[in-house]
Amino acid sequence: MITDTTKQLKEVVNDILNRDTDAIDWATKPAQDKWSKKQIIGHLIDSAQVNLQRFVRCTYEENFKLTYEQVEWVDAQHYQDANVNELLGLWNLLNLQIIRVLENYPTHRLQAQCDNSKTEPSLHTVEWLASDYVAHMQHHLKQFN
Repeated sequence: MITDTTKQLKEVVNDILNRDTDAIDWATKPAQDKWSKKQIIGHLIDSAQVNLQRFVRCTYEENFKLTYEQVEWVDAQHYQDANVNELLGLWNLLNLQIIRVLENYPTHRLQAQCDNSKTEPSLHTVEWLASDYVAHMQHHLKQFN
């Protein structure tokens, strides 16, 4: 299962990076309370950073909690004002690292769990977290079509 997830992750990243990024309107927000495509990539950078930490920590630790406040992180990092090529480069590098970690994941740790909920404890395995990470990314990137 983890190899399928890793393969999907590679395909999703390559799909975005192989697009004509100059043809994408990165800065326009569809509504005041909605993110621009720059901010969506920024949010996916935040998600990659947090999930990379989860994957790494689960190789030696279990049942820890690691969450983030997505709106506050996007605002605090000023993604709307950033150079889109820098954002795409960072997003790509973070995902390459996640792929490297997942491709070499210790099999005996794939069922290790961590809590990714903000309220009641909700433990999930590394396999589940990896699959959810890709599904979350696909959900956001549908807005690029």
